[in-house]
Amino acid sequence: MKKTILITGASSGIGKATAKLFQSNGWNVIATMRNPENETELNQLENVLIAKLDVLDESSIQTAVDAGISLFGKIDVLLNNAGYGAYGPLEVFTREKIIRQFNTNVIGLLDVTKSILPHFRKNKSGIIINVSSIAGKMTLPFGALYHGSKFAVEGISEALSFEVGQFGVKVKIIEPGAIATDFSGRSLDLSNDETIAEYQELIGKLLATVNVMFEQASSASLVADVIYEAATDGTDKLRYTAGEDAKVLLGNRHQLGDDAFIHEMKKQFGIV
Repeated sequence: MKKTILITGASSGIGKATAKLFQSNGWNVIATMRNPENETELNQLENVLIAKLDVLDESSIQTAVDAGISLFGKIDVLLNNAGYGAYGPLEVFTREKIIRQFNTNVIGLLDVTKSILPHFRKNKSGIIINVSSIAGKMTLPFGALYHGSKFAVEGISEALSFEVGQFGVKVKIIEPGAIATDFSGRSLDLSNDETIAEYQELIGKLLATVNVMFEQASSASLVADVIYEAATDGTDKLRYTAGEDAKVLLGNRHQLGDDAFIHEMKKQFGIV
């Protein structure tokens, strides 16, 4: 029997690359997105169900999960991929934007996971793969919201692995570095108030750093390969790093320790 994966945020980037990879390897794919009517590629592939799912809309989540189970009989893997990055000085964010960042990256992930857990518990099997980031293990200036949300994903995933492991469900975390997707475009939500002079020089340095990072970005297909490994390697491994830059940065943090690593980051941004 073919295995089935449900993917959130499958309209582009990592989500779409992962959908195509799993489909090419003989899996059934439930490719979910906010606007399925705009999809023109995945709906041409066999054994792919395009379903509407907005992580901010609980009813759409359950409807997509139910549709996938109805069509394919069983879901074996959940990939929580949908998300975006809000950057900027904390004091310029409206409360609405703060809530939206955590609703999308954290509450939405929890809602999707909750919706599928009864199915996994009944089957005594399943794999939950959460796309975190190196942003869940280290930080950049003005990333209080985005990094906060990804640090939350790390903690949620690790804690969840204990409670669901007792009935055969595994949890995996994917930690990409800079990926050549649209993250630095539509998935990066930068807020700024240029009248607050104290922040402007550092914001310029942040944008320059981000531009350099994305010049050396890995492909979305590389992350898809790591996701496929996590789904099929049969191990209890929790964390998977994706991209050479991620391996170097996280390796440096581990080697230097928190204080020394953060000091080096501050030096890079001219804060010390």
